[in-house]
Amino acid sequence: MLDNPADLARASATLFSMLDDPADLARASAVSRSWRQFVIANQLSKLQCLRAFPELFAFTHVDVTTTSGYSSSSLDQPHREHRVYTHLAQGLLSEYKPRDCIIHCIGASTTDSFPEESIQNTIEPVDPVEVRPSYWSSRSNGDPDAPECLIYRLQADLCLVDEIKMQPFKAFFQLGDPIYSAKSIQFQMGYPRSPLRPEALVSDENEGQLIDDRNYVWTYTSPQFPMLQENVLQSFKLPCPVLCIGGVVKVELLGRAQKQELDGLYYVCVSHVQILGKPLSRELGVVPRGNGLVLNYYLDPRTCGIPRCESSGDDAAADGIAWRRTSGILEWREGVEG
Repeated sequence: MLDNPADLARASATLFSMLDDPADLARASAVSRSWRQFVIANQLSKLQCLRAFPELFAFTHVDVTTTSGYSSSSLDQPHREHRVYTHLAQGLLSEYKPRDCIIHCIGASTTDSFPEESIQNTIEPVDPVEVRPSYWSSRSNGDPDAPECLIYRLQADLCLVDEIKMQPFKAFFQLGDPIYSAKSIQFQMGYPRSPLRPEALVSDENEGQLIDDRNYVWTYTSPQFPMLQENVLQSFKLPCPVLCIGGVVKVELLGRAQKQELDGLYYVCVSHVQILGKPLSRELGVVPRGNGLVLNYYLDPRTCGIPRCESSGDDAAADGIAWRRTSGILEWREGVEG
């Protein structure tokens, strides 16, 4: 029997911390006002997220942005964190079917012939019936170990990434049908130090070479994976799902396996890239501030982390529906907890 209030509080915190499903924690906090205050005071929603994804320790502050664009002052910090991490837990811990998360190309380390061999070609699946080959090609290099990289913007500031797929290009129009594969591959994930301007992304008029590492903070680096010298969509499964904080993924192509007979130099060519996982709600944004990183919850879809220019109309409509549903759940919880 626990008679000491401090012992009772510790036992209760231990019991609550065993709830892995966000829905269970939400139900528990809806039992009474005192239970809700206990969940908030002990940061149980936040701990639930951190336990599953330690990458979230990168955030030094949590904020809520209203329609007017100003931070909400109606909630104190514990209530603000509870609201944001409850919303985050729903996205992180619910089941999902991985899908391609790429929304835009940012740039390539080099391009042999722009725009014909642009990185833009890598986000469209290869059509075997297409007469004209579609691929990205690096510039030539006499060093077989010279690296290249391709950088992509994902559909949300926060994405769970399970797997990257890549298909090397087979030059069927050259003698011997050479395959210009990299020797191995590696991935980095992170966020831009400053917002990416739409005009800086790859377009027909602009090569969009925002590939300098000084533009980004990389929060995750994968192991290296060997590539097969085969013209197939190859799968590179991460050891466990990784939370990409910032929505930017760099695909590093390490080494060159094929020399072109015409000039005797090495190239890397890629037909198609997929980054498979789950984009979280675009109402959750990543905002660099000083030397830290802010997790921002946008209460209005129109002020979400991904600018309107970076999303399609269909995605924006879908996010609006998801936001209203999520908001409804939160409002329902708050309504029954009193």
